[in-house]
Amino acid sequence: MEYRRRYLVVFAVCFFMVNGGWVFAENKDIKNIFETIHLSNPSITKFSDSILIEVKEANSYLYLPGNPILPVYTKTYKFPFGTKIDNIDIAFSGKTKWFLSKDIIHAPTPITYLDGEKLMGKVITFSEDFYPRFLSRYNIGVGIEDNQHVIFVTIYCYPIQYIPSDNAIVSYNKIDVHLSYTLPEEPIYFPDEYDLLIVAPNSFLDALQPLVDHKNSIDVKTKLVSTEDIYNGIYFPVEGRDSAEQLKYFIKNAIENWGIEYVLLVGGRSGGIYHEKWLIPVRYSHLNDGGESSFLSDLYFADIYKYKDGEVVFEDWDSNGDGIFAEWRNKHASPEDTLDLYPDVAIGRLPCKKIDEVETMVNKIIKYEDNTYGADWFKRMIVVGGDSAPGDPYYEGEEENAKALEYMKGFQPVKLWASDGSLKGPEDVISKIDEGAGFLFFDGHGNPATWGTHPPNDDKTWITGLNNKDMLELDNGYKLPVCVVGGCHNGQFNVSLWNIPRDILKYGIRGYFFKPPYKFYYMEWVPRCWAWQLASRPNGGSIATIAYAGLDWFAEGNYDNDSIPDCIQYYSGYFNVNFFKNYGQNNETILGCTFTRTINDYIKQHPPMDYYLDCKTVEEITLFGDPSLQIGGIPR
Repeated sequence: MEYRRRYLVVFAVCFFMVNGGWVFAENKDIKNIFETIHLSNPSITKFSDSILIEVKEANSYLYLPGNPILPVYTKTYKFPFGTKIDNIDIAFSGKTKWFLSKDIIHAPTPITYLDGEKLMGKVITFSEDFYPRFLSRYNIGVGIEDNQHVIFVTIYCYPIQYIPSDNAIVSYNKIDVHLSYTLPEEPIYFPDEYDLLIVAPNSFLDALQPLVDHKNSIDVKTKLVSTEDIYNGIYFPVEGRDSAEQLKYFIKNAIENWGIEYVLLVGGRSGGIYHEKWLIPVRYSHLNDGGESSFLSDLYFADIYKYKDGEVVFEDWDSNGDGIFAEWRNKHASPEDTLDLYPDVAIGRLPCKKIDEVETMVNKIIKYEDNTYGADWFKRMIVVGGDSAPGDPYYEGEEENAKALEYMKGFQPVKLWASDGSLKGPEDVISKIDEGAGFLFFDGHGNPATWGTHPPNDDKTWITGLNNKDMLELDNGYKLPVCVVGGCHNGQFNVSLWNIPRDILKYGIRGYFFKPPYKFYYMEWVPRCWAWQLASRPNGGSIATIAYAGLDWFAEGNYDNDSIPDCIQYYSGYFNVNFFKNYGQNNETILGCTFTRTINDYIKQHPPMDYYLDCKTVEEITLFGDPSLQIGGIPR
């Protein structure tokens, strides 16, 4: 692997663009960025009963459910780690008022499905004289990009404000941005000792040693650490209020003392009825989306830092200090905990329960990286989809599939779609996977044990794409795809046979089998969740699976009228499709980097602290695989 030094160099740039671009200016201490954005007059498209307002220079939309869809100009500035942001001033000028003949199109609520019934996201209501209330806002976050730790400053400028009392808008034709900052007194260096940290219980260490040897042989410097040594303070002093926070502090220390870029957590659930037992700790997000009050989030272990009061500090996901992590109880209000959410390291998990699972994954990763490069089968991409929300003009799963394929130039598309009859059942999927593929993309509905979809405009008929038991028939050997799956709970890795007695005790025999909530049919008792079942298949399956740990929310329709269905641009669909964009167009070929960059893109485009389902989307997406994996194998 080509190494990139992890230090951030103090820079001085002076650059000017004639038509109101960038001006960097600096004095001895405080440095400045000046930028002017010139805006066109609003463009108004009329429909039968509504209108859509656009501004040519805008690159996004304000898309809060139940509120007018309005254009947004957004931009992210990147600064060296440790930079202090002194001031951000955004001024608007050239004000014009426009009266409207019809109402502005309102953003729809996202949807998901629970117990076979459609569940709608909540509307965010406003009671101000203007919408949005402020002309601009900004967010300062701490993350990693191009293997460097950085400060992100993202500005959101709203060139159009709606006046509901007059059914009018106010537009502006110029935005002046002034950003002042102070670089750290000395460049902040991170050591270059290790690239990959593997964390596992003592019982798995011997089985993981061949993976460590392999990674070191391909210049991925790897450190294997046991959880027992972490909690005994062998490497660093133990910090944190519980085992999960202690592990997170350890990762922080490993970044700052060893320079790690990737973390592989090897260990799953080891039992427990009243209280779950884990070989590697987990963290639950306590965001209540109306369908579930909590869900697993491995992003917690990747989001190490936040920016607070001019400094980079530890991000504990408990900003209000009440001991409840990532809390967002009232869906109509602001979150109880304000989170950074940008990953500071690439995290992957292998939720192994037994040594044979560890041995299987070690063997698959080594064989994949050693033998995949240049193989013909790798240049195939299998997509599986149908009509996720029958009733609107789009077949959401197939639309996402098609857009992902657009980004994967040079790959042979293999389409399994409900609309053309190429997807009729699991046998269609199994036969195509057995032929080998570099990528596999499902988009539809799921639970921990199955994935399926609907035929066009038919919400009563289900087409099963792949069940856990069907995966036992997969025989693709080492022709292993990277899989992305859109579907509820396909990545819910706390499933266990121990959930049967737990839920019977909680709901009774009748509530478990015969009356609401019918917990048996949630399939939370299977030995492995769908995503992990696919990745851990000994003689095939996937090399890694990216899946949602909780309810997967998505958009329907095309309310912003931009020729791209909204399922591609918002919520889970945005992540799913942009993962392939980052690989196929942006050349992110290390699995964890592709994954992390896609989360970064989502946060910049859809601020998670503005709407609870944007927050949930980034929190619940989970990588079951080696984040340091070279997609397509090591060039030889």
